[in-house]
Order: sequence, then structure tokens, then C-alpha cells
Amino acid sequence: MTGRRRLGLVAAAATLLAAAPLTAIFESWTWMLQCLLVVMLIEGAAVATRTFRFPTWAQALSMVIALVLALTWIFPAGGEMIIPQPKTFAHFADLIQQAGEETRTYGVPVPDRDGLLFMASLGIGAVAILVDLLTAVFRRPALAGLPMLAIYSIPVAVYLDSVPSLPFVVGAAGFMWLLVADNVDRVRRFGRRFTGDGRDVNVWEPSPLAAAGRRIGVVGVLAAVTLPLAVPTVSGGLLTQLTQSGPGAGSGQNGSGGGRINLFASLSGQLSQPTTVPLLTVQTNEPEPFYLRFGVADVLTENGFGNTSPRGDSLSQGLPDPGRGAAPSAAFTEYRARVAVSENLQQNMAPLYAYATEVENLNGAWAYDQNQLVLFSGRATTRAQQYDVTYQRARYTPGQLRRAEPIAADSPQVAYTATPPDAKVESEVARLIKGETTNYDKVRAIYDSFSTKNGFRYSLTTGSTGDASEIAAFLTNKVGYCQQYAAAMAWMVRAAGIPARVAFGFTRGTPTGQGVYTISNRNAHAWTEVWFEGFGWVPFDATPATGVYGNARSAWAPDVDQTTAAPTVGTDGSSVAPDASGDPGAANGAGPADRGGDVNGATGPVAAQTNWTALWIVAGLTLLLALLLVPALRRVLVRRRRHAATEPAAPAVLSVSGAPDADITVTGAVGQAREDAHAAWDELIDSMIDFRVPVDPTETPRITAQRLIRDSALTGEPAEAAELLGNAEERARYARQPLQGAELTSALSQVRAGMSATAPAKARLQATLLPPSVLLAWRLGVGEWATRAAERLTRLTESATRFSPRRFLNRAR
Repeated sequence: MTGRRRLGLVAAAATLLAAAPLTAIFESWTWMLQCLLVVMLIEGAAVATRTFRFPTWAQALSMVIALVLALTWIFPAGGEMIIPQPKTFAHFADLIQQAGEETRTYGVPVPDRDGLLFMASLGIGAVAILVDLLTAVFRRPALAGLPMLAIYSIPVAVYLDSVPSLPFVVGAAGFMWLLVADNVDRVRRFGRRFTGDGRDVNVWEPSPLAAAGRRIGVVGVLAAVTLPLAVPTVSGGLLTQLTQSGPGAGSGQNGSGGGRINLFASLSGQLSQPTTVPLLTVQTNEPEPFYLRFGVADVLTENGFGNTSPRGDSLSQGLPDPGRGAAPSAAFTEYRARVAVSENLQQNMAPLYAYATEVENLNGAWAYDQNQLVLFSGRATTRAQQYDVTYQRARYTPGQLRRAEPIAADSPQVAYTATPPDAKVESEVARLIKGETTNYDKVRAIYDSFSTKNGFRYSLTTGSTGDASEIAAFLTNKVGYCQQYAAAMAWMVRAAGIPARVAFGFTRGTPTGQGVYTISNRNAHAWTEVWFEGFGWVPFDATPATGVYGNARSAWAPDVDQTTAAPTVGTDGSSVAPDASGDPGAANGAGPADRGGDVNGATGPVAAQTNWTALWIVAGLTLLLALLLVPALRRVLVRRRRHAATEPAAPAVLSVSGAPDADITVTGAVGQAREDAHAAWDELIDSMIDFRVPVDPTETPRITAQRLIRDSALTGEPAEAAELLGNAEERARYARQPLQGAELTSALSQVRAGMSATAPAKARLQATLLPPSVLLAWRLGVGEWATRAAERLTRLTESATRFSPRRFLNRAR
């Protein structure tokens, strides 16, 4: 096989590897199978034309024709075989338009939609043609990385969270394979390789330059994958996650692509914030509004409740009428509301009242899931949005719900009755529903069991992730907050054979005017929704009302802890609190804020809460400051060590006048005197480097001292001290008798003070905080270590090459 055909096959494989990031976009692998077929047909056409030595334009044309035939085969308009017809191209245009609508409707990961699959096959096919031409025809494999990078930019553009790193590594490996294959082909064109001693070398045996290039490539890919994990970004990064929290910290806490968020973790984060953060304001003409909702957890496994990505049609197509399917047996009253979201709430699931019929003035591409009753977007967020909602409030009575039919065995709602096995929960549910005949009475028996007379109480100190095991533990300790109550009731209702799920949203908040409610992170809430045949999803809030800001109760799910007066039923079927202020917490007396209690409704003074965000910030700043002071500390320790070595043990010699071998006080051994002089000279050189005084290793110590005096404008004692240090080092190097008894430590201090006095302020600050001598020593140390590591790796590679099977095969030939 010739080099061009071989490079074409590698280019096709590299293109498929570069398409790996698209796994973050699609739910299934259908797109990969279709793209594989398209690329195979394109490369087959390229190999065929190169086999018959067609010109370049014919090779490119054959690949384009192969792409069109492949798309016609996979996405036919109907009636044609493989040969495209005019209606085929019209169908392709419709698919492109359909893909544009689907990108604005669906959140990632997207289902197998024809428009999106067509665009994926078309895009990958076009990239395969470009990569093949750049690699096999124009011999520019490095430029082929640009169209391959374009594939990776697609999930980066549409994914609100960080794109997974593994697909990027796979794509990078394909690109490196392309470069290596091109390099090997170039070597083959030169003939056989030989070593310096005349030995024949196989083309696959590494050369030093190629090995260095591969190491640089591997290090580059690893750096590209790992560095973004630590670098703070707008909505991600390790440092950002450690230093940001709260509702405005980004999409990581409150939302992510297509509703793929941990609703339990998001709720926990909202309620555990030490401060109250306003999130949105609602103005409605409903006298007693229920809760705003934005998501549901509808899957219960052994790992607990989880939420699936919502699916639905574009908001531009309108919303369904709840009276024609969702709850035909209920009576509805229409209301309007205006929702104004603050800068602090950034999520891609918009808060709505249940059974919305119209949403206006919401910017961005949004879609509505009729089953989840969720308004979501794949890219837009609710931050600083203001929109109008028309919705219908359902009215139920206990008598109506008791007449609901049992769930049919073939009903799609049966999927919401799945539960993990747990003997404790099953026995408790059997005890509670014993003797009850209707689904509503069974649900009410479970709902009424979450009362204070049964030992249940509200507390934020008990953490939970919604796991089934934790819910079973909650039924034992009976202490928790809304997510435990909602998840436990939903699980128990499912165990009774009735569909149930957990809804997430906000309570109605604090009334601030006529029909105006302010909602903060304290109003984040979870409750249970139960399916009644003919009525749809009916809400039940099992959390004690005393622990919920802005709570609401209804005729079919009243406050089980009410001991004074029963709640009156309003015109819309909900309970009306005795207090005209509209605060549902007043149904049991004063609200949590008025009683002087904390969020969990306990009385007494407010307990002090730890501001973990501030502690993380302080700890991070302290660590950063400590790291910045490491060079200065290192410089101080080195200076102290050298000063200790230059301390005199006899009367000092402060002048160097006279002959070099003049009488001086001799103390200590000659060897120690030389070491003292060398230590003092090393300290002087480092001081010169710190204050940006040039150092020339070729100069003698005396010339260096004189130049230091001249360049730093030293006079008086600093100049004499510099001469003393230069003379001491010179005699330690060249004289038989070194200078002994000199006050080298004092001389160093005088020279350093002189250089500091004449140096610019910036140089003085840098010499104190970030000494250049320390940084230079570290750089040299790292370079030396890298050199030794490269030498060891080269020796190891050479040793492994000696035992290469290819080498033995070459010898055998």
C-alpha cells in the first residue's frame, strides 16, 4: 500500500477519534454508527481513486460524491434508492431546518432526532474530506488539526458544564497518530535509516528528535486536560468551586445543560446558606398561590431519587391545555402572574406554577415537558429574566380524589411505582394503609403519619442526598427537612403501588404588597406529587408547616399538626390562613421569623452559623500568601547559614591596607578560613543578583568588587567592605595563606545596605519578597533535574530498543 493511501486510512481513523467529544451531545450511539458508515464510504472512494492514480480534483470530487450518496442512503426522502433526486436535496434542506429547531428545543444530551443526526453525519463527513486532503494530498497534517478542533468546539459551545476530558484525550490521540504516521511516511521516502556506526535501523525505531517531539506532545495534551481543572473560570474550575457558593455562583449549583442537575444537592445548598439571598419576585392575581416549581425527581433506584432530563416541544408551539388530558376530572381557575428573576438565580429550568398555559416575554430558546410540567432550555438561563405566565389552578376535594380509579396495569404511570427493596419501609407502609380501600385514603394515611405527635420534627442539621438507605434511616430518627420528607413520602406512596415523584421549587415567599411575593433562597423547597387517575399529579407537602417559609396547605392535604382552628378552604381549593397577611406560617401562630427561631422552626435565639465560604477564602488567601513568602524565607535561611559560617573567632580586620601578606591575626584552621571567604563571596554574588547588579563569572573577585562599587555608587564603609570581601575571596582562591579573622558578616551587611540605598524601590521590594537569586537557583535546579530525567528516559528507551521484536526480525531477514 502506497504512502498516500496509508495516510488516508489514518486520516479517516483520526477523524472518527476526533469525533469522540460528540458523545457528550447525544444520548445514544446511533450518530457514531452513521458517521462510521459515512467516513468508510468517503475513504473507500479516496483509496479507489488513488489506486488508479486519479488527479487531485478527481479524488476530492469522488469523496464529495461518496458523502452525498451516503447521506442519501441513511436519510432518504422516500422512493429513491441510493442515487439522489431533487426531492432528496429538498429533504436535506428540511433536515437542516429541523436541526436548527431541535438545537433550540432540546438540552444535552439530545435524543436521536433526524435533523441532528443528519447534521452530525454531514459535519463529520465534511471534516473527513478536509483531513484526508490536507494529510494525504497536500501533506499538511498539522493543518488537519483545525477541522478536527472544530468538532471539539461543538460540545464546548452548547455544554453549560465543563466538557468531559476523556473525549478530548481520545481526539488528541487521533491527531498525534496522524502526525506520527506522516513522520514515518516521510522517513520511508528517504529509504533506509542508519545509525552513526552504520547499523540499519527500522523506521519505527525512535530517533532522539522524534522521541523528544512525542514527549512534548504527550506533556502538552496532559497539560491541556489537567490545567483547566485548577484554573478558575466563569462557571467551573477547581478554584472556583472552592471559593464560590450560593445561588449566584454559576450554573454548577443551580442548573446545567438540559436540566441535568442534582436537585437534592441544589436544594441543600440553597437552604444551608448562612445569608438570605433574594432570588425572584412574583406578582399574581391568585389570592392564595401555591408553590412555584421548576423540576422533578422521578426515578427511584437503590442509589436514591434522581431526575431525568426533560423532553418536550418548543415553547413557540404553545403549551397544552391541562383540561384536555392532564387532569380532566378537576375544575380549573385561570390566573396570571409576572415572574422577575434576580441576578442571583441562574439556572436553565424556569420557575412556573403548575399547569401553565402561556409564557410570554421569556428570552432564549425554551421547551416545555408536558409530563414533568417543566420549562427548560439547553442554553438560555433565567438570570435577570422577567416573564409573564398564564396558568390554571386545579381544585380538588377529598371526595373527588377518593373516586379516582386504580392505576391500570398497562398505564405508563406504572413506571413511577418502582422502588428498591427495603423490609422496614414495606412493613411500615403495610401497617399504615391497612384497611384503606382507595388510593387517596392510602396516601392520606402515609401523609398524616408525618406529624409531630408521631415524633417527626424539622431540622436542617440532618443532611441527605435522597438515597433510599438514608430515607429508611429518616423514618427511624424522624428528624430532617423538606427533601427528606418529600422523598420519604414519595417512596412510601410508591411502595403502596401508587405513582409518586418529588417536585422542586419555591414556596410562595414573603408578601410585600397586594399580590406581590418576594422569594429568597430560604423559600427553596421540595414536596411530593402523587398521580391520581383522571386528575393528574396532585401535590402533597408532608414537611411540617412550622419549618417552611411561605408554606401552603390545601383541602386534600391539610396541616396535620394544626391544633387550633382548621384551615378554611378558599375558592381555589387551597387552605386560607387565619392571618390576613397571607403568610401560611401564621396558620400555626407566628411565622418562623416572628417567633425568633431559626429556619427549622426551633424557638430561642438564633444559633451562630459558620460562614464556610469566608473561611475558604481566608484559607486560600493565607495559603497564597504563604506560597509567595517561600522565596523570601528561603533567602533569609541561606543568608543566616552563610553568616554563621563567616562569624569571626578573633579581633576583626576592618582594613585591607598594606601588602597582601601583611601581618593579620590568625585564628582557626586555614581550610575553615577559605570556606568562610567562599561563603561570604557566594552571599555577595546572590546580593548582587537580588539588586540587579550584573555578574560576570569570568572576572576576578577584585575586578568584580571594583565594578560593584562603581555600578552601585558605593562610598565609605560599604565600598571598603566590598573591597574586603573581594580581597578575602581572591586570597582564598589563589594565595597560600587565606585572609583570617576578618569581619565578613559585618562587611556583607554594609555592602547590602549600600546597594539597597542606591537601588530603585522596585528592585528593593523584589529583593525582599521575591529574591531573584532564589528564583534563579530554582530554575537552574529544575532544568538540571529535567536534563537528568531526559537522560535516564533516553537510556531506558535505548535499553528497551535492544530487545525490540522488530530488530530481531530485521536481523533474521
